[in-house]
Amino acid sequence: MLRPLNGTLPTDKRIAGIHSIPITDDGSIVMVWDKNEKALTTVGGRIENDEDINAALDRETVEEAGIILEDQRIPVAAWYWENTDTYTVFVMARVKKYTPLPEGFETTGRVIMNFETARQIITKIEGDGLRIELLALAEPIYHKEFK
Repeated sequence: MLRPLNGTLPTDKRIAGIHSIPITDDGSIVMVWDKNEKALTTVGGRIENDEDINAALDRETVEEAGIILEDQRIPVAAWYWENTDTYTVFVMARVKKYTPLPEGFETTGRVIMNFETARQIITKIEGDGLRIELLALAEPIYHKEFK
């Protein structure tokens, strides 16, 4: 179940995963193609035992998308995993700079587009679901905080 966060991280359960919707200077969003899932997805993954949430997000965005994010990260939503009693949190942050894409990870590269294009591509590939819900929660935050 996806739950809106309204800019505040959840505190009632452990956060085990962190994902981002990076925002470019021109207002586009960055997603990645996951070659295992065969899906367009947000940038992120699991938080390692020795990491805090920001260190994990920084590592994941470089590994999966070759991106360094600015420090301001706005929590958008959390997905609750009943089987582990944990959350995956989704944040929005502006892209600070691009780095070379490393090889050997589950993504094949970044895909930069506007919200409408992302919605259309995701709907065509997988129909309605988590990613469409997430974009619906993220777009108003983009207009309020990043535009």
